Amino acid sequence: MIDISKKNWFVYLLECGDQTLYCGITNNIENRLKQHRGEISGGARYTRSRTPLKLVYQEQIETRSMALKRETLIKKMSRKEKLELIKNNFNSEVDLNH
Repeated sequence: MIDISKKNWFVYLLECGDQTLYCGITNNIENRLKQHRGEISGGARYTRSRTPLKLVYQEQIETRSMALKRETLIKKMSRKEKLELIKNNFNSEVDLNH
């Protein structure tokens, strides 16, 4: 059995087609992005209706607990603060629809 607490976790931001930002966590970023694109079940309802999607930020976190705390901090940020986070920490965008 896999110990989820020992897997690598990611906090990520997606830029949606309507220019809004979606923040989430996952321990399998590739799979989670497929869910958001609708390729497999389980994506957030919010992102399904707001394509195209771009991965604009990600950071690796050691534990799920730490990832949840970081996600909460990011969600409390203003849009301007989130855009600064993206600008300062992630130099490339990934188009999730291609």
